[in-house]
Amino acid sequence: MAKIVFMGTPDFAVQTLQALIAHHDVIGIVTQPDRPAGRSRQIQPSPIKQVAVNAGIPVLQPERIRRPEAIAELKQWSPDVYIVAAFGQILPQSILDIPPHGSVNVHASLLPRWRGAAPIQAVIRAGDAETGVTIMKMDAGLDTGPMLRARAIPLAPDETGASLHDKLAALGADLLIETLPDYLNGAITPQPQDATRTTYAPMMKKEEGSIDWTQPAPVIERLIRAFTPWPGTYTQWNGQLLKVLSASVMTGSAHPGQIVSTREGVAAGTGDGLLLLRQIQLAGKKAMSADEFARGHADFIGGILTA
Repeated sequence: MAKIVFMGTPDFAVQTLQALIAHHDVIGIVTQPDRPAGRSRQIQPSPIKQVAVNAGIPVLQPERIRRPEAIAELKQWSPDVYIVAAFGQILPQSILDIPPHGSVNVHASLLPRWRGAAPIQAVIRAGDAETGVTIMKMDAGLDTGPMLRARAIPLAPDETGASLHDKLAALGADLLIETLPDYLNGAITPQPQDATRTTYAPMMKKEEGSIDWTQPAPVIERLIRAFTPWPGTYTQWNGQLLKVLSASVMTGSAHPGQIVSTREGVAAGTGDGLLLLRQIQLAGKKAMSADEFARGHADFIGGILTA
């Protein structure tokens, strides 16, 4: 049985690691250092470290995996292959080449579309009809290595970043377990990516969640779904931050950002069409329906939402 070192950090990687532990010999786990998390900002281990500790598997948490002491420890483990899923650090070729079978990555898109850190959010924002998971052999580039196997799934009309994350996490675990034996046995020939079809999904920034009401309603609606649950989308009303948690597109028109009452409920004007506000949340308050919010704030209808 092949000796595997797993590298990963967030929730997305948990099902992949659990599947590997159930089916293979995982001799070591590399994850990011413990970080402050939650409102309390208390130091917390990564989800992957929690799985590793529970399974009694040795854990390495380098601040920078390129450092000589981290590389020396990886070599001591003498793995046959690395499996990587959302680790969070770029691996140099010197590390990728340590195992005789190289390094295999579970990537949450249909490469070469949406290389980079945030493919789940990018595919929803772009309005793609489908996405999926690619199992690839890693090289030193950003998701540029040859592909071993890919599997596509359609996007639901109401797909959010949260729902798609969960679907792709499960799909990635299943596809890796299906693919890995064939790869290790030499039954798969890695296929190069078509670089002419490349798109990129850089790491998200919180400020990208600020709603530009001059954009068309479908663009804003996709942004809201893509950024659920993080980083979230927001706007300004009466000098206060107002989170927009869910919305839908409807026909009609109003000045961009103008709040209007319609037969379907409270809506806001956009650059093209209306956005029906379903659930919103004023900073520091509980989430509620936009209709309920309007009943408690007489000046909401007729007001203006701004970026």
